[in-house]
Amino acid sequence: MLVSAILTSVGINSALCVLFVVLYSILKKQPSYYEVYIPRLLTEGNSKRRSRFNLERLIPSTGWLPKAWKLSEEEMLSSSGLDAVVYMRTITFCLKVFSFAGIIGIFILLPVNCSGTELHQIDFEDLYSNSLDVFTISNVNRGSKWLWIHFSSVYAITIFICYLLYHEYNYISSKRIAYFYSSKPQPHQFTILVRNIPVSAGSSVSDSVESFFTEYYPTTYLSHIVVRRTSQVQSLINDAKQLYRRLLHLQSEPSEQKYKQVGLFEKKVDLLDHYGKRLEDLEQNARLEQSEVSLAKDTHAAFVSFKTRYGASTVFHLQQSTNPTHWLTEEAPQPNDVFWPFFSSSFMGRWISKLLVVVACILLTILFLIPVVVVQGLTNLSQLEVWFPFLKSILTLAFVSQIVTGYLPSLILMLFLKIVPPIMEFLSSIQGYISHSEIERSACNKVLWFTVWNIFFATVFSGSVLNQISIVLDPKNIPAKLAVVVPAQASFFIAYVVTSGWTSTSSELFRIIPLICSLMTKCCAESTDDEIEVPSIPYHRDIPRILFFGLLGIAYFFLAPVILPFLLVYFCLAYIIFRNQFINVYAPKHETAGKFWPIVHNLVIFSLVLMHAIAVGIFSLKKLSLASTLVLPLPVLTLLFNEYCRKRFLPIFTAYPAEVC
Repeated sequence: MLVSAILTSVGINSALCVLFVVLYSILKKQPSYYEVYIPRLLTEGNSKRRSRFNLERLIPSTGWLPKAWKLSEEEMLSSSGLDAVVYMRTITFCLKVFSFAGIIGIFILLPVNCSGTELHQIDFEDLYSNSLDVFTISNVNRGSKWLWIHFSSVYAITIFICYLLYHEYNYISSKRIAYFYSSKPQPHQFTILVRNIPVSAGSSVSDSVESFFTEYYPTTYLSHIVVRRTSQVQSLINDAKQLYRRLLHLQSEPSEQKYKQVGLFEKKVDLLDHYGKRLEDLEQNARLEQSEVSLAKDTHAAFVSFKTRYGASTVFHLQQSTNPTHWLTEEAPQPNDVFWPFFSSSFMGRWISKLLVVVACILLTILFLIPVVVVQGLTNLSQLEVWFPFLKSILTLAFVSQIVTGYLPSLILMLFLKIVPPIMEFLSSIQGYISHSEIERSACNKVLWFTVWNIFFATVFSGSVLNQISIVLDPKNIPAKLAVVVPAQASFFIAYVVTSGWTSTSSELFRIIPLICSLMTKCCAESTDDEIEVPSIPYHRDIPRILFFGLLGIAYFFLAPVILPFLLVYFCLAYIIFRNQFINVYAPKHETAGKFWPIVHNLVIFSLVLMHAIAVGIFSLKKLSLASTLVLPLPVLTLLFNEYCRKRFLPIFTAYPAEVC
């Protein structure tokens, strides 16, 4: 890909970023769009609608930037929870890594790459017509002593990243313990969920639970509640909560909005009285349903409570039966985090569900190769002319070819990738998890590794499914093949960072989809008395994106350091924009207390090992066998470091220790 094509993509996406930020700064000040841009502030009562017109509303401003910048970590922890802190520390971690990498890459490695003549001499007079390959390690001459600088940089960045990883793991694990200490004792901390409860003839699930825990845990056992199949009660309770929130919302509105014209003769109805009566009816129906709960069928699952958190933790860690499929224990989720559908599923049913999800993920991965192949065809003009010969005359136009090869491929791939997080969230929801937070963490893992395989490996190898399988089945040649194909895709990934990184993050600020939904609701809805729904940040969508860009930066650090400034711009945008969103938009619905960090740590370790594998191959390809040999200890030492971190920190993220409980 030519430099001109990359610059075209950068120009288009930069213009979109500026447009989104300007529109946001204007629309954010319009009272009719408060529910889109500051829903959290509205529901918390920290902002009120202003009806008076003010010309200042139509002038773009940067007043939101200082507020986002000044937000401290302690303020974020108290308002958005530890997961939000972990999310922002992931971004700052990447900023630290790529600031250090950028200094080495731009000021040391890039001049070395440009001074080479392996591909061709760089033409500084006509820079736009140069291929981006001349800025990569591929342009350094074979056997050149300058390659030892690249070798040293691989060691330097590995040591620096491992140091940061240890510091962050230690800091976040201590924050997790401190978060537990600072929070008030919660009922779910004294409770475990027990599933697959065996029931003898003539007894009930409740009798079995009472008998079992009274016998084996007589000093700590407190009580239990059997889970029964009755979704109607929960539905009525949810409707009642929604009506109650609507009543509270109406009480803060102007008096003229508390009435509604209904019926043929447009009778004026007091909405407060109307919703109050509906709330009473729901309460009566809920009581009737609750009286019938005792007749509902048991699910062979129960919430068992203990007198102390230590007692609950002890039971959770022990195998309860000689049959490991009976008396299965799990930590009880928070009441608002419970996901009910799979409480009634058996051990075998959950196992089959997990197997089906694995098959579905594999099929989705194979199907996604179709857009990847199409995208790679767009980056190659000669291939595109073979596929569509009637476009040959149009593709000869310089601007059209720059858009087609520089901007369009990454845009298409980004649009296809947007459907993946909802699909993975659905697949995780049918795996048997009992909490929304577990579903989100599982979906986060799925989206992450799907992205790594389909966007990175499928793109760099750009072959058929059989070709990719043959590469996996021949692990000895993986470093050599990576050394050939990875540098060749540097230009594509720069365009992808600019499109999927810069523009997507700016559109997160502008909130295009919620804005469109709000406009459609105002045009089509009969009333506007619904309460404002405050969204929660979709970690399963945003964490994989950040980590994937981190993988690109680490893998291309010594291959094509020209990608590093683009990544730094992305992480700077993400840092300031998401801090703003945590203040104004997102409110936590569920809390994992930092359990997303092990996912971050594992992906960074994988990225380092991938970089080492590429380094082994590239130094062999460049006839510097000694450097290739000296790189081999790095992946071993990195994996040993990872194993130490697993032993030292991971148990804290699995369950709280007895000393804390």
